[in-house]
Amino acid sequence: MEIDGKNIVLTGAASGIGRALLNLLAQFPARIIAVDKDAGRLKDFPAGRAEVIPYACDLSQPEAVDALFEEAIHKLGGVDLFIANAGFAYYEKIDSADWAHIEQIYRVNVFSPLYALEKMRNLNSGRPYKAVITASAMSFLGLPGYALYSSTKAALHRFAEAYRYELDDPASLMLVYPIGTRTDFFSAASQAHPAPQAWPTQTAEQVARAILRGIQRDSRSVFPFGAFRLFLALPFLGKLEQVIESRRLQKWLRSAVYDTHG
Repeated sequence: MEIDGKNIVLTGAASGIGRALLNLLAQFPARIIAVDKDAGRLKDFPAGRAEVIPYACDLSQPEAVDALFEEAIHKLGGVDLFIANAGFAYYEKIDSADWAHIEQIYRVNVFSPLYALEKMRNLNSGRPYKAVITASAMSFLGLPGYALYSSTKAALHRFAEAYRYELDDPASLMLVYPIGTRTDFFSAASQAHPAPQAWPTQTAEQVARAILRGIQRDSRSVFPFGAFRLFLALPFLGKLEQVIESRRLQKWLRSAVYDTHG
C-alpha cells in the first residue's frame, strides 16, 4: 500500500513504537488520527507533510472504538489504513484468581484490535484497505512473567492465521512480531517494581521502519528482528530463553520483596 494520500488511524501513538511510527508516517502527504488514552501525551507532533489529528479514547471499551471510527469517517471520510498498536503488558507471578485483571488485558490487547479489524472490513467492503496489528515475538514464545501478555499475542496470531482465509485479499491484514523494544513499555509492566527488559532488544525506531516497509510491500507478517526466525527454526533456543527468563523472574521477585519490606 502506498502511504501518499491515505487516511490513517494509529493507536498507541503517543509513545514507544507508536510514536516512532507516527514520526515516519508524518513525512507523507496523508491524514492521520493519532490515538492515545491520555490526551496530555498527544502533544508536540512531528513536523511533516501529514495532517495529524490527536484523539483521546479508552480502547478497552467498544463504544469508544465505535466513536473513534465515527470520528475518522467525519474528519477523514473513511479509513484506508488502521494500525492497532495500543497494548500493555503485565509482568508478574500469577498467584491469585482475578477475573478483572485477565479481562482488562484481553480487552485492550485482543478484543479492541479484533473488533477494529472487523469494522475495517465492513467499512471498506469492495475497496482495498489494510489493517496492521502489533503482536509480539511472544506470539510464538511465551516467557515466564508474561504469561497473560504472551497469551493475548498468541490469540492475535492464531486469529490472523484463520481469518486470512476468509478475506478476499489476505494481505489486507498484517501482523507485526517485535522482540523486546527499548521503551518504557516493559519497565511499566509491573506497578510494584520495575520489570526487567526482555532480551534480546531493539529500538522503537527499528520496529517502526520495519512496519512502514511491511505496509508498503503489502506484507502479511513482519519480523523486525530477523534473527528471531532462528528461535522458530531451532526450538532449543526458545527453551533456553525461557529458562533464562524464568531465573530472571525469580531474581525480580526476590528484589520486589526486598524493596517492599526491606
